[in-house]
Parts: sequence; structure tokens; C-alpha cells
Amino acid sequence: MLKVASYNMRKGIGTDRVRRPDRICDVLCEIGADVVALQEADRRFGARAAAIPVEMIARCTPYTHVDFARRPDSIGWHGNAILVPRESRIDARGHIDIPTIEPRGAVWADLELGGGPIRIVAMHLDLSGLRRRQQARAIAEALGRLPVRPTVLMGDLNEWTLHGGAVSEFAHHYRMAPTGPSFHARRPVARLDRIMVSPALTIEACGVHHSLKSRHASDHLPIWARIVQA
Repeated sequence: MLKVASYNMRKGIGTDRVRRPDRICDVLCEIGADVVALQEADRRFGARAAAIPVEMIARCTPYTHVDFARRPDSIGWHGNAILVPRESRIDARGHIDIPTIEPRGAVWADLELGGGPIRIVAMHLDLSGLRRRQQARAIAEALGRLPVRPTVLMGDLNEWTLHGGAVSEFAHHYRMAPTGPSFHARRPVARLDRIMVSPALTIEACGVHHSLKSRHASDHLPIWARIVQA
């Protein structure tokens, strides 16, 4: 069994508008996932440095980041990052270009976790509904060109509907985990953050991580799922 999680960490800025990446690390340790997809993991301007310094990740969590960065101070690509246990075997990695106006994108990593191969995809889609559908379609098509592998897709889809829009584009190929509302952290009403799995995987349990720290660390709550081979 593998526990995965997705977290829009809002560049480490909490609901009190204070940037404290240490709170993000605390929440990640609370969740205890085997692998984590992060959104807004890098700052948006300038050098686009990691919102959580690499040394803080190493010191305060059991993770290391999969290296996608085109900039030396970043841990992700367009803010999308994947955290894995130290000493993890990474077979391949890459990023997916998507049609966008905002700085959006997706990254993927082929890992050996939980005793078998798995592909983890982290994404952050546009605020525009039309653009989101185009982006979802582009991601699904790009993944379809890769070698077949059990796949988990995670991220902030920015999709307010339960089954339409970008969700419907992914529904042709993946099953959705009914994790629950994750936005806004203070009063979650929207399921903007989603976890999806390919037919080779089964969702055993899933949910939203509620805690005192998670309600303050970001404007999104983290979501999680436990998955097994189907």
C-alpha cells in the first residue's frame, strides 16, 4: 500500500499572510505520505527560488525533491514539485508543456515505491475554464505517449465542478478519488485539489488532512489517498 498526497502550499504563505515554510514542513510530517505532489513550491518572480529551502526539506522532513528545475534555486517546474523518500529509485522524469497564459505546467516521475513501479504526476491548472480543459487534454495525451505504468495524477485543478470541465477530460482514462473539499483552508467548500489513478491502481482510502497547522499553513488543505495495485 502506498500513501500519496497533494498540497498547494501557496509559496509557504499562510492564512495569516506570513511566509513560514516551516509550517509546510510540519504539515507534511503530519500527513506521513510516501510521496507528495506540491504546487506553488517555487516563488513566482526573480530567481524563482524554492519557497521551502532545500536544506529545510532535508532537515525537517523525510523527503528529497525530484530534480526538474531549470533554475538552480528552484525545486520544481512552474512551481510543481514532487517529494520522495531519500534514496528513492527514480527511473525517469520529465515535464509536460501545456497551453497557458499563466505560469502553469505538469511534471512526472517514474519511481519504484511500495514494492513496484509507479508514475507520479503533479500539476497546477489554469484559472480559465476553457484553458483548463485544453491543459487537461494536453496532459492526458502526453502521458498516453509514455510507456504504460501505474499512474497517480495529483494537483490543483482549479476546477469547481465535480464532474465537468478538466475533470471530464481526465475521466476517460483515470478514476477520481473522492477526497473532499480542500479550499479555502479556513472553511473548505471547493474540491479544487484532486487525486486520480489509472485502472492498474485501486483507491483504498482518501481524504483531506485537517489539523490546526494545516488550517494556517496555506490557503489550501492537503489531500491524500492510500492506493494499492488493482
